Amino acid sequence: MMKIVAGIDIGSTTTKIVIMQGHTIIGSKISSTGTNCKKTVKLLFSEMLEDYDLKVEEIQYTVATGYGRRIVPTNEIITEITANAKAANWLMRDKANIRTIINIGGQDCKVIALDRSGIMVDFAMNDKCAAGTGRFLEVMSRILEVELDEFGILSEKAEDIPHINSLCTVFGESEVISLISQGRNVADIIAGIHQSIAKRVGAMVKKVGVKEAVFFDGGPAFNKGLKGALERELDVALYVPPDPQITTALGAAIIAYENYTKRHITV
Repeated sequence: MMKIVAGIDIGSTTTKIVIMQGHTIIGSKISSTGTNCKKTVKLLFSEMLEDYDLKVEEIQYTVATGYGRRIVPTNEIITEITANAKAANWLMRDKANIRTIINIGGQDCKVIALDRSGIMVDFAMNDKCAAGTGRFLEVMSRILEVELDEFGILSEKAEDIPHINSLCTVFGESEVISLISQGRNVADIIAGIHQSIAKRVGAMVKKVGVKEAVFFDGGPAFNKGLKGALERELDVALYVPPDPQITTALGAAIIAYENYTKRHITV
């Protein structure tokens, strides 16, 4: 019987866990990270064990990644870049040869360049400013009083897209408030926000080098309006997995299975 493993991605905003048996995903769960990583991971694990009728001793190997990876007890820790690349290649193994990954998280943005074998050869990361991240979108959602889930749909209705100059969350917020006071259409403003993010992220991608196929993940990848803006900025199609928010945790789980297998003759 194939052993059960888990991948844990402790991000600054959300924590994700993926449980696999062999190369089959049993299930996944997402929660706000909060102030206590250990408590969050423990709670998520207990909920998943109950949901999938598993015992804790059945989890043979765990690999953690994300900013909180050193805080929780686990068998092994890896970087987000390693986990992300592993999952992107695995998810697209029968569809495309991934050469570029764009990952937009809650508080940072990463661009990863891969060689033909799926090995990371270069990367760029924005972790000093929230502009162009999920946090930036959350701030704009609050100002516009529009749910984030509606951003993609509304932006497709844009007719006169304003140019938002600032790449800073604080100044960008001021620009959006100014546009609201001018009576600009909310759909137009949202499209302008997407365009602003696409230009910032696009500059990072171009710095690393745009090579197809391009994979787009992280929570903001659910936003079809942002995906479209990035595709126009880069002039390439973006592949988005079914659940882009759990990709890095999935990569950690895949590596957990592979490394556990290497250490044991029977699986």
